[in-house]
Amino acid sequence: MRPPPAQPTEARLLEMVFPDHTNHMGTLFGGQALAWMDKAAFIAASRYSRRAVVTARSDKVDFRLPIRQGQLVETIARVVEVGRTSMQVDVELVAEDLLSGDRRTCTRGRFVMIALDSDGRPVAVPQLPA
Repeated sequence: MRPPPAQPTEARLLEMVFPDHTNHMGTLFGGQALAWMDKAAFIAASRYSRRAVVTARSDKVDFRLPIRQGQLVETIARVVEVGRTSMQVDVELVAEDLLSGDRRTCTRGRFVMIALDSDGRPVAVPQLPA
């Protein structure tokens, strides 16, 4: 008998930065960056728990480098800690210049996601493997 497959703990999304994603400086709006990060955290936590999840908190989002119009953005979310009903998800945005291939981590943050049952109440999630 095979052991059950391990839950995926990571999600990766790709987006292009188009003009409607930018501010007057031609760089990615902070709100757009947060939306992409929250979306990736949602997917990672949902896949890990196999439950409906909601965002409870975002912690210390660091905007280190600007992300420019025309760059590709890879959003990487990883479930790094699990409580009884919560999952802490580290998320980073990596900007890539499509012509040169240069990649830089521009933004990092942590999101706390809560798993819910069918009635919308917090429900236990599996513990991370040791």
